[in-house]
Amino acid sequence: MANQKHLTLEMRTTIQELLKDGTSFKEIGKAIDKDPSTISKEVRAHIVRRRVGYSYVNYNACANRFTCEKKHVCSICTAEKNYKKCRSCAACNKHCPDFVQVTCPKLLKPPYVCNGCYQRLNSCTLEKRLYYADKAQGDYLNTLSESRSGISLSEEEIRYYDGIISPLIKQGQSPHHICVTNSDEIMISESTVYRLIDAGVLDARNIDLTRKVRFRPRKNPVHVKVDKACRIGRTYVEFEHYMDEHPDTPITELDSVEGKKGSKVLLTIHFVKTELMLAFLREHNDSKSVIDIFNRLYKTLGHDIFCDLFQLCLPDNGSEFSNPKAIEMNEQGVYRTRIFYCDPSAPYQKGSAERNHEFIRLFIPKGKDFADYTQKDISLMMDHINSYSRKSLGEKCPIEMFSFLYGENVLDLLGVHRIPSNSVTLNKSIFNKEVQA
Repeated sequence: MANQKHLTLEMRTTIQELLKDGTSFKEIGKAIDKDPSTISKEVRAHIVRRRVGYSYVNYNACANRFTCEKKHVCSICTAEKNYKKCRSCAACNKHCPDFVQVTCPKLLKPPYVCNGCYQRLNSCTLEKRLYYADKAQGDYLNTLSESRSGISLSEEEIRYYDGIISPLIKQGQSPHHICVTNSDEIMISESTVYRLIDAGVLDARNIDLTRKVRFRPRKNPVHVKVDKACRIGRTYVEFEHYMDEHPDTPITELDSVEGKKGSKVLLTIHFVKTELMLAFLREHNDSKSVIDIFNRLYKTLGHDIFCDLFQLCLPDNGSEFSNPKAIEMNEQGVYRTRIFYCDPSAPYQKGSAERNHEFIRLFIPKGKDFADYTQKDISLMMDHINSYSRKSLGEKCPIEMFSFLYGENVLDLLGVHRIPSNSVTLNKSIFNKEVQA
């Protein structure tokens, strides 16, 4: 057998075709000259879950789906079709208090997927688990790319190295001298130290290096990630699949707005359905500051309200969002939201937030240092932006729409206040008014 060789797209296509024919892992392994255990690991690692039913029948994974007689589980029915019984509705499992999850027992043993199952197309309403060669190949290439790029360090490791390296650099020592004389404490290379400084994740900056500032900066910016595998299973393609299966899920777009490089930065949280945006001032553009904000919101709102607001978050590929599990889970390891990522260099995939950033630039021009502002200033600015009526909202403002969907009490918890329509101001003069008051 051809050991130590990666699977190719052709091999994965063969696996998909043979799974459809009900072929065993042993026979598939013979067909592509691989061990059966390799086929088993490949299939289980790239399972795609689909919450769909079959022709003209909706998804339903309840143990009582054949006998349940419930009607009007939802006080106000939002289904496009007027079903006689709730069990025929796609939202049944989500809203019924007596829902009992059931999984097909065939998925607990090889081949672990439904590719070769005849029932999945004709009579099965349970969750489908499928293997797709193209999807598996894409995941493989993403993993390969991620493993060969960036600097994989945890937040704790970065803080540890920062405590050793930055004070010595500010004393005038070079990274070379620091790495040589502290080889027992610093387990990274000299070039990695330079990369960390270039990326701005240490307190020491290039200006603190006596010779580095004389050199022309590199054309390609240094990219530093905390978790090099964080985007696996959370790509934009997975996001689209998830939204196909859960079309009513509200989306929350996350982004950072920079002022002056290396200074304070804004985290913006944009609720797409209502167009309401929150903005939080951070000292540094790192993942810890983002996690701290989400933990603070979770504590303020409580589990139920937080989970209702933040059902799905869509950030870009910035390193500040590179620790998704810390955002997705609370301290007890319970999921509170889901994270998916936009494709690199594709800001249009979260266009709603990008458009709303244009309002922020009316107050604070691009390149202006956010260090001149406080969180109180930023909150006041967002109150004016969120009180501005939008044609897309039927001439309502985001605060009105948010209040209608989630209630005034949630706005109070978030510290959002409506500005009277005739007092809404979309320029920096509001900061001067605040000072004069």
